[in-house]
Amino acid sequence: MDTSSDLFRRLEQLNEIGAALSKERDINRLLESILIAAKTITLADGGTLYRMTDDNRALRFEILRTDSLHIAMGGTTGTPINFPNLPLSNEQGEPNDSMVAAYAAIHDKTVNIADAYTEAGFDFSGTRRFDERTGYRSQSFLTVPMKNHEGEIIGVLQLINAQDEATKTVKPFSSEDQSLAESLASQAAIALTNRLLITQLEELFESFISLINLAIDEKSPYTGGHCQRVPALTMMLATAADETSEGPLSAFRMDERDRYELKIAGLLHDCGKVTTPVHVVDKATKLQTLFDRIHLIDTRFEVLKRDAEISALRRQLAMRGSGHTRADEAILHDYHEEVRILDEERAFLRRANIGGESMSEADLQRVRDIGSNRKWRNVDSIETEFLNADEVVNLTIRAGTLTLKERDVINHHIVATIKMLEQLPWPRHLTRVPEYAGGHHERMDGKGYPRGLTREQMSWQARMMGIADIFEALTARDRPYKAGMKLSQAMSIMANFKKNGHIDPDLFDVFVRKGIYRQYAEQFLDSGQIDAVDEASLVSG
Repeated sequence: MDTSSDLFRRLEQLNEIGAALSKERDINRLLESILIAAKTITLADGGTLYRMTDDNRALRFEILRTDSLHIAMGGTTGTPINFPNLPLSNEQGEPNDSMVAAYAAIHDKTVNIADAYTEAGFDFSGTRRFDERTGYRSQSFLTVPMKNHEGEIIGVLQLINAQDEATKTVKPFSSEDQSLAESLASQAAIALTNRLLITQLEELFESFISLINLAIDEKSPYTGGHCQRVPALTMMLATAADETSEGPLSAFRMDERDRYELKIAGLLHDCGKVTTPVHVVDKATKLQTLFDRIHLIDTRFEVLKRDAEISALRRQLAMRGSGHTRADEAILHDYHEEVRILDEERAFLRRANIGGESMSEADLQRVRDIGSNRKWRNVDSIETEFLNADEVVNLTIRAGTLTLKERDVINHHIVATIKMLEQLPWPRHLTRVPEYAGGHHERMDGKGYPRGLTREQMSWQARMMGIADIFEALTARDRPYKAGMKLSQAMSIMANFKKNGHIDPDLFDVFVRKGIYRQYAEQFLDSGQIDAVDEASLVSG
């Protein structure tokens, strides 16, 4: 019989266990903690925790422990439980009352058995076979149904062989043991249900995020991968920063909730791109809108070549019969020279349209000259400038494919991201998502956008995301306007960004020293992009 002091001690232990269970976020550890706590509070040698299957037709083994046999299966052990489920009914649809765990679940009733070998009404043949195989003696059983707040059975807690605390001999489970186990099962069921509900809500929330990214992906296949790779790289860098034990990041630490918050921010960092016109996002050449307008210019060149040919033929026809052979040859020479010049200008404008390298001032002026000096007759037979004003603006983009106006449109996505995220009623552990997600285009020197924040005004997490966003963009191989860079080239550019105040220098040093760039490359880049990198030249002394 339990003494009053012993019972009070165990009640205090029960309260502590309940509080601990409510804080556990990992389902496997939670289930493990429930069984271990039940064994501890009842001094049971072994136990099994079952969960109801999704169809509510059977019990599934989740956790199994027998201390004296050193058996630990399920949960965080990495050892799977391969036992078949316990059906709640037989083939005829009748309740499976012969199995004690099934009986407890079916009838929502605790079963306390002093000795399984003398108990009538239940099938313990499987238990006997286990005992014969292991030399164990399964004796006392305490089987408790676990019920959620809606009165639904969600599992069963089964304890085996209560032990006398002093002699370690097996004894029946007392009425106090049963009361404590039932109280624990009730608390555990609530903790498990709450955790499952939170997990389901998190999964639902992440599914909505995936829908947003899918919408972006459907608009442009060039950004869908970006929405997945940036958070992956951000988390790699965050893990490395968390493990850093010296330097400016030695005190930086992230717990599980911090990691989840950063993960969500990473997944949502470009959600504002749903507002960005797809023809701007996917602009592969300077003249591309819904189609590449270079083909219109190709047609104009063909018109000019046709006009030159017609003009030459008319002049030759006018001289027919005059016997001026040299004049005829001169006309033909002039025609071929004009065609050569037109083909050369056409090739030049095609190169200018690609936007891969920075254009010289001479080339920019040549575009303007072609646009204004050449004339052609349009479909209405009106003579007009060869290039219209918009085409000149686009073809004279010094680098890249976007005009200043289009860059503003692209840059607006971060403003849209911040507005969208700040309108959401974030729970307390996710309140910094807008700040993390909205800061990845800021610069350490305050010259970034949209808010012009300086390094001191930004969290480590936002700075991490900035590095991840830039590195992913440099090395991405699915952009319409460029090939993915080799590692050495991308890291050289990143080092320059570090020097000019674009990215955080301390985080970049971690990025290099911990080999995060190479870890990411091995997972996401083509093998042809992965080359040697001189790390010593990239980090500070």
